[in-house]
Amino acid sequence: MNPDDHRVLRETLGGYALDRLDEHERLKIDAHLSGCAECRSELRELSPVVRALGLAEAGHVSEHGQVTVPPDLGDAVVRKVIEGSRRTRWRPPRWVAAAVIALVCGAGAGWIAHPDTPAPGPFETVPVTTSVPAIHASAGLVPHTWGVEIKLTGTGFDANKRYRVVVVDETGAQAAAGEFIGTGAAEMRCNLNSSVLRTGAAGFRVFDAGGQVVLVSDF
Repeated sequence: MNPDDHRVLRETLGGYALDRLDEHERLKIDAHLSGCAECRSELRELSPVVRALGLAEAGHVSEHGQVTVPPDLGDAVVRKVIEGSRRTRWRPPRWVAAAVIALVCGAGAGWIAHPDTPAPGPFETVPVTTSVPAIHASAGLVPHTWGVEIKLTGTGFDANKRYRVVVVDETGAQAAAGEFIGTGAAEMRCNLNSSVLRTGAAGFRVFDAGGQVVLVSDF
């Protein structure tokens, strides 16, 4: 397995630990874990974080899915990490940063603790067009206080190939919204997040591994 494929698989371990992957994705991770001691070790390290997220108190989550956190929480987390690294020379794995971001953002923590709670803001269906006949997709947006969330559903994205998504703002500038792995003829559902606010978002683009635009949405 080449380094890029290995990195993509490692980055899906969080979803695997939270049981948020579909059957095809889980089988792929299962097969990889059977031969990769490094990823098995990282998955074990995820267990206490998953348990902690499950303990999030419903009383701290508003009806909009937002979590009230102390204003100095971010600084306190950074201080603890720095103090720990000075004492032990330990570098936190990437999943630690991801878990902290989810907790601090609030919406992510609320969704993990209460997966049946609707996402903040109204869902807005947006048009999509594709230059690849095999791709059939639909998409919607959810506005958040931190940016816009894209909910993308589709088939025909090349199986096991990586796709990159960007949000385009009113000036034409592009902001990263994440990546996903194609599932071929099987239906794919993914949520992608960008820091561009809904009031400034004008559309999004999906690029294949070669940098070609395969899907466009303008709204």
